[in-house]
Amino acid sequence: MQWAAMISIVDFLLILMLVLLATWGSLALYYSELEHFSPINSIFAITFGMTGLWALNALVFNDSAVLSLSVFTFFLVVLLVWWSRIHPSNQRDWRTDVERLASADIQGDLVTVRNIRNFDYRSATDYTSSYYDKTFNMSQLSSIDLVPVYWMGPTIAHTLLSFGFENGDYLAISIEMRKEKTKRHSTIKGFFKQYELYYVVADERDVIRLRTNYRKPEQDVYIYRAKGAVDHGRRLFMAYMHRINSLHTKPEFYHSLVNNCTTGIWMNSKINPGHIPMSWKILASGYLPKLLYEEGILDQNLSFEELKRISLVNERAKAADTDSDFSARIREGLPGMKLHKKPG
Repeated sequence: MQWAAMISIVDFLLILMLVLLATWGSLALYYSELEHFSPINSIFAITFGMTGLWALNALVFNDSAVLSLSVFTFFLVVLLVWWSRIHPSNQRDWRTDVERLASADIQGDLVTVRNIRNFDYRSATDYTSSYYDKTFNMSQLSSIDLVPVYWMGPTIAHTLLSFGFENGDYLAISIEMRKEKTKRHSTIKGFFKQYELYYVVADERDVIRLRTNYRKPEQDVYIYRAKGAVDHGRRLFMAYMHRINSLHTKPEFYHSLVNNCTTGIWMNSKINPGHIPMSWKILASGYLPKLLYEEGILDQNLSFEELKRISLVNERAKAADTDSDFSARIREGLPGMKLHKKPG
């Protein structure tokens, strides 16, 4: 009985692995760069999938699986060799909003960030491009805010961080897909080396106002102040700067599950001792604020439900619009906020 049970488990695991590999391989071929959504993609994807079904059928019905598994393994090896030769690049025909890479010049406590995005939007797709450079003093870094953005229910959110300084400056950093002009956003394609990883380093009047004032349908934007030692914030900021610089020489692929906006925050935060462990609430990114609340990182004076209700900033952002004190105005009255308004 024990041997029979073990054989059944082995068979089950083999069948499961075969199903997963056949599914992944078919999708990788279908969404490949061979020729976008052409018959070539479909032919390769269907051929690989049918080979997997052939092998699966032989395993399930106890037919001789040697030939079918050998053919499937051959195709799988060819696929993996081809897959390993697809490399990320900075040399593509990028969309205007992601065409410039930010960089950081680090001189002790002074960090000069170049190509900070600050577009003047008329709509989500109609804007005037604008960038600026700015020097930040690490000794004046005073806060980190988590900014989750919801557009498709409570489970998934786009998350970004905003670093605040004593002089009233804020620098927002959003980890996103770097899309070419011919490509549109697709979560599924994000699993298959279709987008490079991109750090949007931006003025809050760009990256937050775009989502509250111009995206249609409107997206829900929240701002939560993170508690913790200022030194942790400085180390995290510098981790971001080094990561941003590294993408100039070592581009990476975006991945919808393991190298995205939220896992990127988690990976960068590992620079600090006592960082939170991996959790399903990081992968289901809409629940990240609740996880941080449970870990004591967000304000504890209110229930999480009340904190979330108060932290929605859409109406404040619409009222502040292009105001030079946009960042301070959208934070007025938010729990845990110690505001520094810009001089003048």
